[in-house]
Amino acid sequence: MEFLFRAVNIAFWVYGALIIIRVVLSWVRHNPYQPALRFVYEVTDPYLNFFRRFIPPVGMIDLSPIVALFVLDLLQRVVFWSLFRLVGLL
Repeated sequence: MEFLFRAVNIAFWVYGALIIIRVVLSWVRHNPYQPALRFVYEVTDPYLNFFRRFIPPVGMIDLSPIVALFVLDLLQRVVFWSLFRLVGLL
C-alpha cells in the first residue's frame, strides 16, 4: 500500500513541477517545437486552460498557474484523504 501512496505523491509532484517549468518557459525565449518543451505544453495546457477561462490576466501577468497549483495541492490532499479512508476500511 505504501507503493500506491508514493506513486500518487510522485505523480502530483511531477505535474506541479511541469506547471512551474511551464511558468518559467513563459519568461524566457525558447523553441516551442522542441519535443520536450512541446510535451510540457501539451500536458499542462488542458489543466491551465480550464483556469484561464475564469481568471483573466492582470496586465501581462497570468495568475492561473498560481490558482492551478493551489487547486492541485487541494486535490492531492483529497486524494490522500480518500486513500487513507479506503485503507482504513480494508
